[in-house]
Amino acid sequence: MKSEEGKRYALLLAAADSEYAKKVYGGYFNVFVGAFGEEGQTWDLYRVVEGEFPNMEELDKYHGFVVSGSPYDAYGNDMWILKLCYLLQILDAMQKKVLGICFGHQVLCRALGGRVGKADGGWDIGLRKVMMVEDMPPCKFLDGLEDIPPCVSIIECHQDEVWEVPPGAEVIAISEKTGVEMFTIGDHMLGIQGHPEYTKDILCNLIDRLLINNSIEVGFANDAKATLEAGEPCREFWEKICKSFLKGDNS
Repeated sequence: MKSEEGKRYALLLAAADSEYAKKVYGGYFNVFVGAFGEEGQTWDLYRVVEGEFPNMEELDKYHGFVVSGSPYDAYGNDMWILKLCYLLQILDAMQKKVLGICFGHQVLCRALGGRVGKADGGWDIGLRKVMMVEDMPPCKFLDGLEDIPPCVSIIECHQDEVWEVPPGAEVIAISEKTGVEMFTIGDHMLGIQGHPEYTKDILCNLIDRLLINNSIEVGFANDAKATLEAGEPCREFWEKICKSFLKGDNS
């Protein structure tokens, strides 16, 4: 196992911190580093949703990047979203590790030539079972993981989805609700539609906020919360996947 000492990572945060996340976790940055970070690593925060981006000449000092979820549409044309797409194209050309989560998964797809949009089935919120595809393409970050289950639970919260993966991408997981739950491009790009970093309480608070601003209805919110009461997300499995991907080499 190679040491993580000296490896540097950047979180590209595409959402403002909720009051709950700030109060309980000190912000989403701590949620992500707590889930994906390891001893010896250095993590930096760039609030891309506020127009804060790493300088181009600094990109090479990072071993990997994580793009967070967001309330914004990955197919939107806000200036920061277009700038993020350009950055992701640069990182792809540099063969840098990029992990996209939810919105990050979708914007990564868009930036590299895929298609994203509103999900035909509407919102997907709660605990959902994700199936790994049967003919799994070779994935270096899965090599060290033993007994990969065919079906794993993850927390979901999205109303957009990947319609078509970019050229050269491989779909590696699906669900009954969403056709592209995970995709890879080579060994340097990984998109995950669900939220491996989320805890149940984070999602419950988010459901309450969506209810308050009339984004979802009471019955739907109750059904979503019921899925959380009925099972547990496989957080350990997802964190292992994300950590293995981020710290791996592309060679």
